[in-house]
Amino acid sequence: SPLFPYSHSTIELFVNRLDSVESVLPYEYTAFDFCYDESEKRPSENLGQVLFGERIEPSPYKKNMECQSVCPKSYNTEKAEDKAKLEFLKKGMLLNYQHHWIVDNMPVTWCYDVEDNQKFCNPGFPIGCYVTDTGRAKDACVVNADFNDKDTFYIFNHVDITIFYHVVENEAAGARLVAAKLEPKSYKHTNWEKPDCTGPPMSLGNKFSGEIKIPYTYSVKFVEDKTIRWASRWDYILESMPHTNIQWFSIMNSLVIVLFLSGMVAMIMLRTLHKDIARYNQMDSVEDAQEEFGWKLVHGDVFRPPRKGMLLSVFLGSGTQIFIMTFVTLFFACLGFLSPANRGALMTCAVVLWVLLGTPAGYVAARWVNEEINNSFELKVVFADFFVMNLILWGEGSSAAMPFGTLVAILALWFCISVPLTFIGAYFGFKKSGIEHPVRTNQIPRQIPEQSFYTKPLPGIVMGGILPFGCIFIQLFFILNSIWSHQMYYMFGFLFLVFIILLITCSEATILLCYFHLCAEDYHWQWRSFLTSGFTAVYFLVYAIHYFFSKLQISGLASTILYFGYTMIMALIFFLFTGTIGFFACFWFVTKIYSVVKVD
Repeated sequence: SPLFPYSHSTIELFVNRLDSVESVLPYEYTAFDFCYDESEKRPSENLGQVLFGERIEPSPYKKNMECQSVCPKSYNTEKAEDKAKLEFLKKGMLLNYQHHWIVDNMPVTWCYDVEDNQKFCNPGFPIGCYVTDTGRAKDACVVNADFNDKDTFYIFNHVDITIFYHVVENEAAGARLVAAKLEPKSYKHTNWEKPDCTGPPMSLGNKFSGEIKIPYTYSVKFVEDKTIRWASRWDYILESMPHTNIQWFSIMNSLVIVLFLSGMVAMIMLRTLHKDIARYNQMDSVEDAQEEFGWKLVHGDVFRPPRKGMLLSVFLGSGTQIFIMTFVTLFFACLGFLSPANRGALMTCAVVLWVLLGTPAGYVAARWVNEEINNSFELKVVFADFFVMNLILWGEGSSAAMPFGTLVAILALWFCISVPLTFIGAYFGFKKSGIEHPVRTNQIPRQIPEQSFYTKPLPGIVMGGILPFGCIFIQLFFILNSIWSHQMYYMFGFLFLVFIILLITCSEATILLCYFHLCAEDYHWQWRSFLTSGFTAVYFLVYAIHYFFSKLQISGLASTILYFGYTMIMALIFFLFTGTIGFFACFWFVTKIYSVVKVD
């Protein structure tokens, strides 16, 4: 609850996993040999948190005191175990691993001044920092001029925690916590039993050998702040998140492009089609009919079942599942059910929806194909990929590795709920009579004339993916940032807009290309329409690779493999999602135009 006891004697401070921008691997708090509290039990986590590798633990930082010692940690480099722990701690500082602490479900932030007198509030703070052998202060070492020994690590072993609260008058004695901030410091306490929190920083030479003692201490103070309302207490963190203003600009930009495009498409389509249909329906005499040309010629072949129809139907079933899941999740997120304060809610919501949406998937797949259906294709691929990723994470001892129990639980969700639902859907799909086509299909397939370069399959497919990708790529930058650079993503309103824009552009680009192909008397539209909009995923993949090399400073083989493994899963899901939109748009279009022409 937001109320905490008015006697400021204790605070409930939880510690989350540590992560780094330079490595994809998060580690649990206990992996680093910090002081921790064994007496208390851990709070339970939801599915989304477990999937994202969040591990929340109680911490020993409790009392409201000045300069209170927590525990000293001694290391002797002669002992192999101590040496390994110290090496791990150094590696954590070198890669700039960040603590994430939580009080009353609020991240404890470290606020500092950046250029143009702006304050930046980081929802985490580093373990320590490193000064290179050339004397260059890396990362957080720039905050203190005393951090100047070459080839040395400095450990932030002291934190000043400030809790901001305001008293609520009309309620029983209680105060509401509105912000929690801290400042990491480094002190080499000479007498750790009675620390005074002054003096030189706690340094650790890179080549150091022998015995070293690292004492951990903290101070807590409470400050009343009447200006912040409890409801808007997240604002100060979100405000210091960079680039919110770029957002509006980019959205407006892509909206204008989309409107322009839609206008053009609609105009071309309506005018040309209108003329075509009028002309086709006016041909009375036999002579005219012999000089038929354009898309009406292929009316006897346009609904011929495609090659590898089974695979296409499985793709469509999976795509429908993804589409509905994305739509519902985003809709809830827009209404504010899945805010960043509600940890792991977004992922939990998506996974549960995914499992429950087996029925529409089975139904759609069955309507397209009349044979026994196995709609677990893409799940097998995703699961295999996921399993390999998990093995790597286990090998590295990271907290993002799913506990075995969770893996089993997800498999159970899939087998016991999703698969039966898929079969129920398929059963209803088969029971309905096949889709009624507006025109009969001829016995003998007609010959497709020689195509020009533009109407050959490949150039069309490659062109088709450009427009939808252009709409999403700025959002993509923010989403990738929130996944890999650990920034909070809260702009679901924008994302929903972009989702709608993506839907429109995918449909329009596909329909336009579909029309050109039919005019060129090429009637293989099924796979082509799926691939045309699905090609957006290939651009997504290229962009993710560019992002990896230009924006991320990820080092290490395991991290790199993980990055590309997860990117592959995202690209596959995105491929099925956009492909399905394209296919259904094109299907609707083809059905529509052939139902209005008179066919002898």
